[in-house]
Amino acid sequence: MPVLTVENSEDYQKYISADKTTVALFAADWAEQCAQVTDVLKELDSILGDKLQFITLNAEKYPDISMKHQIEAVPTVIFFNKGSAVDRVDGVDVAAITSKSKKLAESASSAAATGQTLKDRLTALINKAPLMIFMKGDRNAPRCGFSKQLIAIINETNLPYETFDILSDEEVRQGLKTFSDWPTYPQVYVKGELIGGLDIIKELLANNELEASLKG
Repeated sequence: MPVLTVENSEDYQKYISADKTTVALFAADWAEQCAQVTDVLKELDSILGDKLQFITLNAEKYPDISMKHQIEAVPTVIFFNKGSAVDRVDGVDVAAITSKSKKLAESASSAAATGQTLKDRLTALINKAPLMIFMKGDRNAPRCGFSKQLIAIINETNLPYETFDILSDEEVRQGLKTFSDWPTYPQVYVKGELIGGLDIIKELLANNELEASLKG
């Protein structure tokens, strides 16, 4: 399938909500770099077109859509999985567009092979251990201040737990925000149920309710 041009907002919604992961180029006719990225998408389509679909839309023609996705400059490429943005590349970064497209194509192949949807995968991950923490980095090497604070608090309880590094998997990182309706990390789950982030954990600690809450 060739790179598709969005002709109206209904087309756009249909394309990004399709079963195939969609690679969408936000472009403008006057920007020469957009033609370069379009050529890259055409080449990727010839290789990955059975797993991904590639579309282009005029960012200025659809200001509401552009504003929704915080398009500040063209070209910008956004990757959609069943209607949700899961990754993006701002500017002309051919290597990033190519590698992210290939990674998403591999994920699509893996999901097709196992019959596992993103929802299935997220459900399995949050139930991997009775106490699961989704964070930047892991328990031994947190990669943000919030994650570091959270791990320090949890370690004081001496309860067993598992961690998942969201920086290692963009699909999980973006998908879990929508799945749990919780926009930030870290996220703490007890027996598959979201407890909350660092602020909630601090609140539970201050009220002497943390250990009981983490045991479920």
